[in-house]
This record gives sequence, structure tokens and C-alpha cells, in this order.
Amino acid sequence: MNKSRLLLRGLLFVAPWNCFADGIAVDKVYHPYVQPLERELEWRMISADGQQLHQLAYGQSISDTLFVEGYVIVEENDKNNLKAEAYELEVKWQLSEQGEFSADWGLITEIEYEYHENAWEFSTGLIIEQEWGQWVGTANIWGIYENNDAGAEFETALALQTRYRYSRDLEPALEFYGGQNTRSLGPVLMGDIKFGLGKKLHWEAGVVFGLDNKSPDNTWRFLTEYEF
Repeated sequence: MNKSRLLLRGLLFVAPWNCFADGIAVDKVYHPYVQPLERELEWRMISADGQQLHQLAYGQSISDTLFVEGYVIVEENDKNNLKAEAYELEVKWQLSEQGEFSADWGLITEIEYEYHENAWEFSTGLIIEQEWGQWVGTANIWGIYENNDAGAEFETALALQTRYRYSRDLEPALEFYGGQNTRSLGPVLMGDIKFGLGKKLHWEAGVVFGLDNKSPDNTWRFLTEYEF
């Protein structure tokens, strides 16, 4: 079976779901690439329904195809109280060389522990990215296993992004997310700020709008990654 057919079957599998781990499904869209000798500091923020979720991380490449990152996840409620909720370890593999096939492929695995709920979550995502001139399309297809005091369950999730490479400084994009309580679509802006050889700040900012009654009316997402 060729990879394009495999991607199509994956999209059909996750299209009609209820999914993601009982939280906000809107998050970062992952790309399949790993840069050798790369180190990274990352901050993410998701805001919906009066609550904010912050993720602080440090990551680095172990080889030219393997990237490892550790997260602390902090929740901020509508009273501006901050509380550490979980810790996460993330590993990304670049499965193919850029341009080797019609699409570029990656695999990501995450292990998260939410200690207040005594809950473990294991996630694996397939990353597919394809270019059409100035346009780039990316899909993240997730399988998620949750285990907590209430029992265990398996879920699926999907994130899609189409972006236009207007310039290095600015790339407009459109993103779709689906989850148990989220089916959302909206615009995102992103770009890179160079600081010298091998150093840059990547930024993303956007808002997605709920497509059904279960979804938040709007969910804001922000991200900065300092690569050095």
C-alpha cells in the first residue's frame, strides 16, 4: 500500500470521532523535521472558556533524526491562579528525508503524567507534510491511550494545517482541530526572527472557532520557540 493511500485511510478513520483526552483539543501542529545539534526553549499557551493552559519545555536533538523534549504543564483559571498539572516527555522521529517521497513523514510519541488525577496518557502521532509550490499541508493523526483511577480508554485525534509561505517573517495558515469537546477551524499567523547563525525565534498566534455546540466559541493559541 502506498503512503498516499495510507494517509487517506488514516484521515477517514479519524474523521467521525469523539476524541482527545477530555480537554482542549487545540494545540500545536507538529512538523516532521529534526535539525542536527538543535536545542530549543518553548512556551505554549491555549486559552478557552476562561481558562489558560501553559506549556514550558526544553528540547534538543539526539541525532539528525531524533528530537527529545520535556514539558511542565501549568493551568491558569479565571482567578489568575496558576497550578502545575502535569509533566510530559516527548520524542519525535523524522522517518524520511525532506523531499525523498511525495510527502515527508515523521512519528511522535508522548508520555504524560497528571499527578492531581493520578492519570497517565500515552500518545502516538503520525506526521505527514506535503508541499505544493508556496503552499504546505500538514496532518497530525493521533492515537491516545488514557489510564486513570476511573479506568482506561483509547481515543483518536486529528489536526490539519494549510499554510502559505509568504516570507520567512510571515506565513498565514488555516488550521482544523477535532476532539471530544472540540471541532474548531480558524486562522493562524506564524514566522521566524533570525538572531544569527543557528539562532532564531519561531512564533505562532491564532484563534480557532467552534463548529458545533460542544466546542468553545473561540480558542486562542500562542507559541514561541527559541532555537539555538
